[in-house]
Amino acid sequence: MIGMFVIVLFGQHIHAQGAYRLTLEEVVALAQSDAPDALLASTRWKRNYWTYQSYLADFKPAVLLNANTLPLFNRSIEPVTQPNGEELYVERAYMENNLNVSLRQDVALTGGTLYFGSGLRRLDQFATEGNEAYRSFVSTPINFAFDQPLFQFNAMKWRRQIEPMVYRESEKIYAEQMEAVANQAAAYFFNLLISQLDAEAAEQDKANADTLLVLSRGRYEVGKIAETDLLQVEINAMQAETRLAAAQLEMQTNAEQLRDFLDLQGQITFELIPPYTLPTIMIDEEKALAYAMQNRSNVVSFERRLMEANMEVQRAKGESGITASLQGSFGLTQTGAELNQVYTDLIDQEVVTFGISVPIADWGKSKARREVALSNLDLEQRQVDQEKENFRRTVVLRAQQFDLVQRNAEIAERYLEAARKRYEISYQRYLIGKISVTDLNLALADQESARRGYLQSVREFWMALYEIRGMTLYDFVADKSLVLQTPVGD
Repeated sequence: MIGMFVIVLFGQHIHAQGAYRLTLEEVVALAQSDAPDALLASTRWKRNYWTYQSYLADFKPAVLLNANTLPLFNRSIEPVTQPNGEELYVERAYMENNLNVSLRQDVALTGGTLYFGSGLRRLDQFATEGNEAYRSFVSTPINFAFDQPLFQFNAMKWRRQIEPMVYRESEKIYAEQMEAVANQAAAYFFNLLISQLDAEAAEQDKANADTLLVLSRGRYEVGKIAETDLLQVEINAMQAETRLAAAQLEMQTNAEQLRDFLDLQGQITFELIPPYTLPTIMIDEEKALAYAMQNRSNVVSFERRLMEANMEVQRAKGESGITASLQGSFGLTQTGAELNQVYTDLIDQEVVTFGISVPIADWGKSKARREVALSNLDLEQRQVDQEKENFRRTVVLRAQQFDLVQRNAEIAERYLEAARKRYEISYQRYLIGKISVTDLNLALADQESARRGYLQSVREFWMALYEIRGMTLYDFVADKSLVLQTPVGD
């Protein structure tokens, strides 16, 4: 993963010096690699993956070796029915051994189950008073059986349709959760970056204010400025010192938040590289909508929810009408006193059972259940239609707004350049006494406002980009899908 590459590449330098010098992309990569939220998303995905594997295994043949009476020994006095119907308590001593191999296969198309098996039983009767010792074998070399419900709700068929949808949905949810981690990492990155730049600006302002204070005191002593101007410069110097202390406190708080989010241990510092170079991107709203409809989990969720509502309708119908079941078995068997006798001259055995249940009167309960299921289906359909339309509108709106955010960033950059140039000119003019301290303060305030506006526009650009990435699961910069290769553990 990219995050692991970043850790390997910078790990020695980072832990040796306790400093992280990172770009926005590297912070996102670290977060998606080792942040607790990313690890939780990975763990949830692995659980969903193995749940799906368990579902697949349920529809594969199950082979079972059954030897739960190997052996069964019994020596007791038991009631035995006599030919004339009388029951007598007699002493019995016997041992029974039973071994079976069976194969079971569920058939989702019909909702029935097929069984194939082979078995061997041995009974040893020990000599007791009134009973002679003997031994007997019973073999069933081949046995085929089936259990087929009729006119009933077929849960297996619906499961075959819904479980793959749940799995696809979980894949997309994992990608969405990883993009949510990226979005949160970007937010923490800019919180710290802006506070660092604010601290740098406050430090520079304090240095400028101190220089102006020394200069203004000299001018006041020779009578070139009034006392009110000197007091204003002193106030400016104290305000600059206060802003510096507040900026440093905010920077420390944001650094701790980013450290906790990335789950980094020890005393560390961050040196973040501002992402001033903004990629020029044209996001077509139709393409954005197409990517969203293809990649997002809620689109699969809409389909799954309607499928589940339809399933409940069929369940209500299938469990409220006539139901029947057909069971049968066919096999070959033989018995004998010796083992070699029970596999020759085999005879067939057949068993067929048919059962039916017909409701006569349930006082409208079945009809009510069907109507409730149909009403839920209609309600779910309306909710899905509304949510789908809202989702489409949101994606289109975000795609349209991104162009405005990009243009705002370009305007803010030009405004900052002009404000900086104006302040430099004003500062030099103040030094030679051409303007008052009030004019200088106005130029400084304008520059600070432009600086903050530009940083905010850069932040808004990248956050809007990560938002549209999360909504479409598509990277418009790299021109690739963000439906990630999901991690599967052993």
